[in-house]
Amino acid sequence: MKTEESLSKGIIKRIVFIAIVIILLMGAGVFASVTRMNTVTIQFSDNTELSVLTSKSKVSDILKENNIVILEDEEVVPSLDSNIDSAKVIKIQNKNDMDIAESQKEEATIVSADIIDENATLVEKIVVEQEKIPYETVKKEVSIKKGDKTTSTVVQKGKNGIKEITYKVKYENDKEIERTKISEKVIKKPVDKIVEVRKKVVTARGSGAIRATGTKAEYQAYAKARCKALGWSDYDFDCLVSLWNKESKWNPNAHNSSSGAHGIPQALPASKMASHGSDYMTNYKTQINWGLSYIKGRYGTPTKAWIHSCSKGWY
Repeated sequence: MKTEESLSKGIIKRIVFIAIVIILLMGAGVFASVTRMNTVTIQFSDNTELSVLTSKSKVSDILKENNIVILEDEEVVPSLDSNIDSAKVIKIQNKNDMDIAESQKEEATIVSADIIDENATLVEKIVVEQEKIPYETVKKEVSIKKGDKTTSTVVQKGKNGIKEITYKVKYENDKEIERTKISEKVIKKPVDKIVEVRKKVVTARGSGAIRATGTKAEYQAYAKARCKALGWSDYDFDCLVSLWNKESKWNPNAHNSSSGAHGIPQALPASKMASHGSDYMTNYKTQINWGLSYIKGRYGTPTKAWIHSCSKGWY
């Protein structure tokens, strides 16, 4: 009797043990299915990649899990709030690189969802065109003896430059209705045409000639105020000081008898400054105003004019 009872208890214990094992195995299976791991590739803006094993699905959680910080000038695809897609790839891109890549597309067509009428649609295209940059003619006046003939000689031929302009053009039924400039860059800089004019040059150094008066500090104080009004920095002004120290030592009476360049900015010919006042031979303000206008139109800032002068020997 005891033997049968012991046998029954043993069988019951085995059944209970097997049931517990089955339950544990089922639980492990459920846990494994819940915590499924994925291999995700993270692509960085410098073209490097990182493969990570993660149970996360949200992009921000995956990046945080791997101690990856997104900078202000970077953008994540898919977005931080999104879940990884079937490709299981997260791209971290530089916003500036994305803008440049977009602007360099020769043509991208976008069909607008706005329908003007039943048969008309708006289409936008990115169009890249090239335009020429006309060269300038620079005259170098050279004094000659009394009685000699006035002559003009081209010492350097002018060459037009080329610039590339990117437009966003809107069309309605293949007819252009709007054009917006997106960017512009110089492909080839123009080369000035230089003409040497040999003639008798009237200077301001003759006896009894009217000469500009004032001090170097006074001239520079006026120039600094004008630079500030034009939105230029203190560094731009420092470059202007260096530039005109090289040209004239800030002397409004400085005159190059060989070329005819005159004044603080050494305008060539001096008569160019007449556009800012007929008193350009003696008024330092007229000379400075013309000089800053010339720099702004040709170089943009005194810094760029100074760099050109250091490279070429002139500006």
